Amino acid sequence: MASFSYVAVDSKGNQKKGSIEAENQEKVTVVLKNEGLMPIEIKEQGVLDKDIKISLGSAVKPRDLSVFCRQFVSIVSAGVTIINALDMLSEQTQNKVMAKAIKEVQVSVEKGETLANSMKMHEKVFPSMLINMVEAGEKSGSLEVSFERMAVQFEKDAKLKGLIQKAMIYPIVVCCVAIGVVFIMLTFVIPNFTSMFDDMDVKMPKITLAVIAMSGFMKQYWYIILGAVGLAALGLNIFKQSPTGKDIFGKIAIKMPIFGQFTTKTASSRLARTLSTLLCAGVPMIEAIEITSRTMGNIHFQKALMDAKDDVAKGIPLSEPLERCRLFPPMIYQMTKIGEETGDIESMLEKLADYYDEEVEVATQSMMAALEPLIIIVLAVVVGGLIGAVMAPMMSMYEGLDNL
Repeated sequence: MASFSYVAVDSKGNQKKGSIEAENQEKVTVVLKNEGLMPIEIKEQGVLDKDIKISLGSAVKPRDLSVFCRQFVSIVSAGVTIINALDMLSEQTQNKVMAKAIKEVQVSVEKGETLANSMKMHEKVFPSMLINMVEAGEKSGSLEVSFERMAVQFEKDAKLKGLIQKAMIYPIVVCCVAIGVVFIMLTFVIPNFTSMFDDMDVKMPKITLAVIAMSGFMKQYWYIILGAVGLAALGLNIFKQSPTGKDIFGKIAIKMPIFGQFTTKTASSRLARTLSTLLCAGVPMIEAIEITSRTMGNIHFQKALMDAKDDVAKGIPLSEPLERCRLFPPMIYQMTKIGEETGDIESMLEKLADYYDEEVEVATQSMMAALEPLIIIVLAVVVGGLIGAVMAPMMSMYEGLDNL
């Protein structure tokens, strides 16, 4: 899928700007019209037009949104009006970006706009899922219930992201330490032995000669190496955001040994939880699937759900395209089919979400247990190889002395 920026107007003539991920411009037009917007300009974004996400996360995190939803429910349940509740929350919220958005939403509501439409003006702060839940809550008169459900949803999202970070941070930290150790050895330690090796009348192994050459290169051109690594990281980040990059890295994440199972279970948990929350709030199935697809993260799961949405629009049960895509575990489409047959798909999806939440935790522990010995072995080989390259000529020298 590509990313498109758009300029549109609503029924009152107010101009809206934003971005949408879709297969083509026609799909963007359909999405905007379904939201009551008339597109004026739709333009596909190039890689350099997008924000390069190098930071650890967005300005507003799931935990911030969860607190916002919980506090909103508590204040409104006490009999406070929505406008006053928003005013209080804008002052209490510690996240400055979110506080500013809440204040602007309050001003918009004071002018007579609905809460959902006011939040649509700040799509970078309030996810489309929350906006649609608020809209459904306003129409059904169950706004507090919608916020309560979204609080639970964001808490689950925060926990899921925490598990993902936990799974990734250990190998990243260890690899960084390993790279640092190798860099220090090649730049500072091995050069101290070079002059001694030059004075030794011993034939040095090829591995020692290679390490010495590498050490000399790194000591002389370390700034070029660091710059090249930085540029490579930046280029990789840009490539990952391109359609081709998303496709390649998405496949790697699914098929990679050990990590692939974690990716699939994470996507299954997110699918079941998000879809269940939206359907329970009364959001139509087709719209709920589309919103859920945007939360997937992996482009292949996202495309599978968009294809499923098209099939459901034709009257095909959701379980069939979920089975056909061969991305989700059998339990996902089997339990979905049971829910469709019994007419209770919402509760069935909720049970699936609880099950896969636990599975993600188990997968995280399994992945950590598998990665730890693998990383230790790699470190032992790399560091041990460097030490061996340094010690080999010294051992040859000592053997020569013994033979005298």
